[in-house]
This record gives sequence, structure tokens and C-alpha cells, in this order.
Amino acid sequence: MANTRPTTLGALKQSGYKPRPVKDELRANLVARIKASKPLFAGIVGYERTVIPQVVNALLARHNMILLGLRGQAKTRLLRSFTELLDEFIPVVKGSELNDDPLHPLSKRARTLVAKHGDDVEIEWLPREARYAEKLATPDVSIADLIGDVDPIKAATQRLTFADEEVIHFGIIPRTNRGIFAINELPDLQPRIQVGLLNMLEEKDIQIRGFPVRIPLDILLCFSANPEDYTNRGSIITPLKDRIESQILTHYPLSIDDAKRITDQESWVNRPGAPKVHVPAFLRDVIEAIAFEARKSDFVDQASGVSARMTIAILENVISNAERRCLLTGASETVLRVVDLGAAIAAMSGKLELVYEGEQEGAHKVASKIIGSALRSVFEAHFPGVYATRARQGRKQKEAVPQREEGPYKPVIDWFAKGKRLELTDEMPDAEFAVALQSVPELENLTRQYMKDLPRQQGPVGMEFLLEGLHQSSLLAKEDIDRGILYCDMLGALYDGDQ
Repeated sequence: MANTRPTTLGALKQSGYKPRPVKDELRANLVARIKASKPLFAGIVGYERTVIPQVVNALLARHNMILLGLRGQAKTRLLRSFTELLDEFIPVVKGSELNDDPLHPLSKRARTLVAKHGDDVEIEWLPREARYAEKLATPDVSIADLIGDVDPIKAATQRLTFADEEVIHFGIIPRTNRGIFAINELPDLQPRIQVGLLNMLEEKDIQIRGFPVRIPLDILLCFSANPEDYTNRGSIITPLKDRIESQILTHYPLSIDDAKRITDQESWVNRPGAPKVHVPAFLRDVIEAIAFEARKSDFVDQASGVSARMTIAILENVISNAERRCLLTGASETVLRVVDLGAAIAAMSGKLELVYEGEQEGAHKVASKIIGSALRSVFEAHFPGVYATRARQGRKQKEAVPQREEGPYKPVIDWFAKGKRLELTDEMPDAEFAVALQSVPELENLTRQYMKDLPRQQGPVGMEFLLEGLHQSSLLAKEDIDRGILYCDMLGALYDGDQ
């Protein structure tokens, strides 16, 4: 309990407390967690067999480290989770600037207090959350921000020389003594500022305005950065790289399941008092597949990456679109539809860095193509593909060529070939939406045949998904209309376009 902790230096000595360096503390607590089979880093998904073992090795070796990876790969979140490996509380000299250990005070002020008051010096207990600090590296970050500077006002009011340690205003790194300090986007830090970190990593001293101050800081330094071939805004100087003992590469989720776990964990979908939106499993897969398709699109700058934040924003946006439908129609619940994916474009456009060809296509069109690719990939996981390989006799040799076949979808395609059209909007009440889809012959039977586990409530959306899959396979045409889409025959759409 907090009220049983020692409050003076003398009581702390009597308690038998023994301080330990922060890296030893992290190592010991990590070892205890591993032995007890306890989770190591809460909220970190998909790194169990890749990144986390490397991080564990670095902490066991008491290494400073850098996480290298594209944006949205949980680098900062992983670093912040290190605090769980710190002791719950540690004692510090009350009011000290550098979290001074009462048994081994570091700053001049704390040393003076201990020398003057001895065992009566007051101590306080610092929680683990207060022992972590981070700084986003920007071009305007200065040595004073990170390490410190001489305070001329303090020198004048206290009549001290600039060589006196007490005139120093310490920066954020010394103030994180006995803790963990992280610098994000390290290449953005100017080289001359990076030089200032060298001695802190190796020799444990700092120099301010030409005055050397020997301060053996007890600190774990961590860094994060995008690969240099992406940022092009700067680089990590070689001497600093040499002093960072462990370099760990992060990555995007390797499977749809891991991606879904991350999105479900981070997105705001459980909205108190809001209409209930049911998300079919296949559409949930489509949302994650959008990111996977974007990460291999020729229109997207792959050196920039596609953040996991994109699918989080997409899921929230499309659910909001379905929620809006409920508010308009007075319904208390609805099922997410394929047509709702149009709301994903707003969540994608600002998160995709396009190459020149992508810029020429336009952000909206690129986003639409990526959504279409994701829909088709998931469609082919549930329904038979429409392409078959046939041997074609050439002049000299046979060659295998893909040919599009209507297969089981012929009744549906024939219905549209008769000039029939189907209009679906994201504002149609669920009952009207279902009736419209049931007007297409064999559509419901095909959906039930290949999606046997689909809940009955989600049947109409499964039918819509089948139509969209046929469109993405070039068996049906689709036109965009106000707040919705219009499915029609491919040939008829071509004739309409010529008129």
C-alpha cells in the first residue's frame, strides 16, 4: 500500500531497499514474466514470432534499440508498452529534477539536500507511467529541448557563474533519468542534434554551452524511424547507428486474421445508444483485404506504406454509413452492405501516397479500383471463379489461355441480358433492399448454395456480394448513381455509352 512506503531516506534504508539500473530492472521483470508465461506487450498483434522475440533479446541484452518500419506498424505503441516491465513505483528525492535515487543522488540539488538533512530527507514514489517520455523528432528540435541549456535568469538571480551546475535547465532526456526515453522519426532530427546523443549513449556525459557536466544518466534510449529510402528528409548519422546496439525491423500484418484483430482492437464500433449494425464476415474480410490490395497496387507508393490506421478508419466510416441509414429509415438495426463500401473512399484517399501513374488516375479512382480488387479476391474465396484455363491451338504450339465462363451464374447474367436493371442505394430500407435483390432469378439460390453458413438476416447482402463479384469479374456492368449503384448487362451498358 502507498501509505506503508517509506517517506524518508532513513526509513528507506531500514526497509532494505536496493536500487538497480533501469536496464537491469527491465531485464529482471521480463525474465519473471517469461517464466510465468504472462503476456509481454499488451495490444501488440502479429509480432509474436517475428518482432517480439527480437525485442526480448534486446531487453535481455540491456540494449538501446531502434525500431525500423513503415508508418502504422505499431512502433510507438510497442515502445510505450515497455513501461509494463518497470517496477510499479521507485523512490526519488522529493522535488528532484532528475528523479534522483535517494541512495545515490545525481543532481547537485539532490546531493545538497541529502548532505544537509541526511536520513531526514523526504522521498516520494514515482509510478512507472511517469518514467516514460518521448519526443517526436522535427527539424526545429534543439539540443536545449533534449539535453538542456544554461538559464541566464537563474544565474543572475542566484548570483552563480555559468560554470555552476545549478544554472542548467535540464532537457527532457535528463528529466527521464531512471526511465525510458523514446525519439520517434529519428531521421528527421538534424545531424548536429543527433551528435549530441552520442555521448549519452556511450560515455554517459553531457556538454552544455561548452561546460562539461559529468552526469551518468540511468536510462534506456529507444528510437523509431521509417526506412531512410522512404523519408528522404534526413538520415541517421553513422556514429549514432553504431551506438544503438539493436536494430529491429517491424512489418504489416501477415494474415487477414491478424489484421482483423488489430482493427477490431483499435476501431470504435461499439457505440452506446446507436442502432445495431451487423457486419457480415465476408465484408469484414473485404475491409482488411483493401489494405492488402493497396500494399501491392502499382498506383500506390510502396516505399511509403499503407498504415493499419486506414482499415480502422474504413471500418468506422462504413459502419457510420449503415448507422446513417438506420437514422433515416427509423430502423433499430441493419446489416452492412457492399454499397456501404463507397464510404471507405473518404477514409482511404488521404492515407495512400500515390506514384505518378496513380496521381494521373486520381485518388478517388485508385481507391475504387483497390476496393474492387479486394471484393474480387474475397468473392473468389466463397464462389467459383469465372475464369477457366483452356488450351488454344496456335500455329506452332498449344498455349493455355484464361477464358471467362458464365458457369452457374448464367441464369443471373441472362436476366440482365434481357435489359433488366437493378438499382441499389445505401438509403433503402432493409425490406425494400431484400425485395429488389430477390427479383433476380436464381440469385438467392446461388447465394445459399455457396454461402451455407450465412445467417438468414444477411442473405440479401450475400446476394448483393455475388452481383458485385460478377461485376468485378467483368460479367456484369455497374453504373454509379446518386447514393447507390445500378447493375446492368455488359453489352447494354456499352450501347448506352455509345449513345
